[in-house]
Amino acid sequence: MGDSTNKSIAVLGAGSWGTALAILLSSNGNTVRLWGHLREDIEALISDRENKQFLPGVAFPDTLLPEIDLQRTLDQASEILIAVPSHAFQSVTAAISPLLQSDPGIAWATKGFEPGTQRLLTDVAAEQLPGRDLAVISGPTFAGEVARGLPTAITVAATSQQHAKRMADLLHTPWFRAYTSQDLVGVQVGGASKNVLAIAAGIADGLGFGANTRAALITRGLTEIMRLGLNLGGKQETFMGLAGLGDLVLTCTDNQSRNRRMGLALAEGLSLDLARERIGQEVEGVHAAQEVHALAQRLDVEMPISEQVYQVLYEGLDPKTAVHNLLERRQKAEGL
Repeated sequence: MGDSTNKSIAVLGAGSWGTALAILLSSNGNTVRLWGHLREDIEALISDRENKQFLPGVAFPDTLLPEIDLQRTLDQASEILIAVPSHAFQSVTAAISPLLQSDPGIAWATKGFEPGTQRLLTDVAAEQLPGRDLAVISGPTFAGEVARGLPTAITVAATSQQHAKRMADLLHTPWFRAYTSQDLVGVQVGGASKNVLAIAAGIADGLGFGANTRAALITRGLTEIMRLGLNLGGKQETFMGLAGLGDLVLTCTDNQSRNRRMGLALAEGLSLDLARERIGQEVEGVHAAQEVHALAQRLDVEMPISEQVYQVLYEGLDPKTAVHNLLERRQKAEGL
């Protein structure tokens, strides 16, 4: 189990992933305040003692306390864990900055780049919350499986080894293993970029291209992620681990992945808006495709699969044409 001393932890973001992490942390002997910005959602969590919208049937531990007041959520928290969509990350970190009365560590389980700037979320957090310990949690995780206590492993990368270990200890249970890393860049690039590749895998599967095509997309997709990540200063071994290959395989191959389901819906011929409506939750890969496209162009990094996903999402390219564009690319050696 984690550290036996009861800690007070604030989890910001009451969607499926924030709720699952709050359940995990509170079941591990911590008092957890779970904050969401919509009063009616939090009131439902308080009355139901479960998240019926996203994680039905998973009861809250007694030490999980849903909270609508942000100041009360932050008071006495020794750690703050942010689990909001990437487009909300800047506004949430800006909102908490003037409210912090102590010196908690800051961590997030958000996967994505800052919209419009392509900045890593470490850069956003360091700007909004200067001088604080920062950590990012990433890896192959579906919220429902974490909430139900199914075996899971993730990576915690932090600005200091002590903060990484502290977060890993808080999360660690017999069924949830947290590995530490100092490669903040690699962990973030892997977590953000893999969502774009999952849309590609969903498109290919939805069009009936088969398991061979899916395996090729995953393998060549990992090469793309590594090209981008190494260019930004990430370490190669990170991309071969949980936050790279592990997360990529998970999100490309299982229909619990919203990004994969987005690809399947696009392959059916649904518009982006109708596909989003069907999924009913944030699909990070849609945002990430735009940011990865801009980054790849700016850094002159070749990312053909991500480019085709961008073209489908934002330029009206037919999904079948996109897959054929990839299959018809010129021959080359396999290496990076």
